[in-house]
Amino acid sequence: MASFPLSRLVARRCPSLPALVVAITCWFTAGLGLARAADNARPNVIIFLADDLGWDDVSWNNPRVRTPNLERLCEQGVRFDQQYVTPMCSPTRATLLSGRYATRFGVTSAQNERAFPFDTMTLPRALKSVGYETALIGKWHLGSAPEWGPQKFGFDYSYGTLAGGCGPYSHKYKAGPYENSWHRNGVLISEEGHVTDLIAREAVKWLGERSDKPFLLYVPFTGPHVPIAEPDEWLKRYSEQEKWLQRYPRGEFPAKREYYADVTHTDAAIGQIMAALDKSGKRANTLVLFLSDNGASTHVPNSKWLKSDDPREHFTPGPAGGSNLPLRGEKTEIYEGGIRVPAFVNWPGVLKPGAYAEPVHAADWMPTICALAGYQPAADLKWDGRNVWPWVTGKQKAEPRQLYWVDPGFVRFAVRDGDWKLVYRNRSYSAELYDLRLDPEETTDVAAWHPDKVATLMALKQRLAARDNDAKVD
Repeated sequence: MASFPLSRLVARRCPSLPALVVAITCWFTAGLGLARAADNARPNVIIFLADDLGWDDVSWNNPRVRTPNLERLCEQGVRFDQQYVTPMCSPTRATLLSGRYATRFGVTSAQNERAFPFDTMTLPRALKSVGYETALIGKWHLGSAPEWGPQKFGFDYSYGTLAGGCGPYSHKYKAGPYENSWHRNGVLISEEGHVTDLIAREAVKWLGERSDKPFLLYVPFTGPHVPIAEPDEWLKRYSEQEKWLQRYPRGEFPAKREYYADVTHTDAAIGQIMAALDKSGKRANTLVLFLSDNGASTHVPNSKWLKSDDPREHFTPGPAGGSNLPLRGEKTEIYEGGIRVPAFVNWPGVLKPGAYAEPVHAADWMPTICALAGYQPAADLKWDGRNVWPWVTGKQKAEPRQLYWVDPGFVRFAVRDGDWKLVYRNRSYSAELYDLRLDPEETTDVAAWHPDKVATLMALKQRLAARDNDAKVD
């Protein structure tokens, strides 16, 4: 039987219908076509990564913190109640960009050495192979020498610091071979301005220059990692009379105020970048992911390693860190406060606002984004992550997860199977067991009551740990 367009069928069978009806029918069928095209469109992707931002350091978890831009995006997107990362920065970055546990590259701590073998199929390299433009603007910290920079691993464009936390105005890292690491496309440069403003400015500029090709923009901020020196414009957002800040001892209060000023400054930078995205006309087809690289470090000194001659870098004494409450632990630790972070994904018109309560890991985002972008690996990439999109969108029921963590130096390990989590101390050969469904704050070790579960999780830990270092740089 021959097929006819719906508009012709209506006109033949109902010749007396007004032409308006036929026009509406044509519009409706055209609309269906547009919807199908939108379903098949490859999204642009923006990933915002905060540095040392704790669970309690965003306004949807702590209304006293001022993050209005992030909160708006979170409310309009899907909030993750169990977004997991690693307990330190370089491992999370390696995991996010590879879809594999960073331990497989031998990366467990912040490091300046090259993290990836040069032939690693990274997220930007995969997306670039299917026509994406790719950029990293911010902190790299997966190889702090220019010859190990982002463009060696799939980024078309890169700008920011190759190393770790840098001076907010001098842009210098700690003294040593990587002290000067501020660069554009692998060439070391000198710039004027606050690091947060420079990252926002460069991202806005890059967005304004885009063509119709899909893009990946990865924006790993340096804030609110120490050292912190915030202008009065942001300090005044938190007055000296705020009682919730004054809960800290007198010697800590000024540095804590600097920390939260940095959080709000970073939020404003994200607002600027989102405004540029809106202006570009690409917002409707852009997936925006936000997360932190690890939990907050609550007691690290603000000055820590950087001794600066820049008068603007007068670092307020005291610990400039945030809060992971009510979770236990902090940065460098594999308790929930070190590895569970605030996060959301936003894609207007595609994702319904809400919350996703099941575990998601940083390793999941490469498989997920690759699937949305239409990238199909030609070989097994040995991903530890999963494509979580069917679960997040509600098209499929989430499956129980088995997850794995290591703290710096392979001292302690943790595995999660369903709601059960085992924390194992290598040197003391001691195991702790927690039921995260009943005890997400990890207050009660129930290992003595469930020896069979401890044994099962120890076997899982052994199986996952056997893959550590299988892709380590020679």
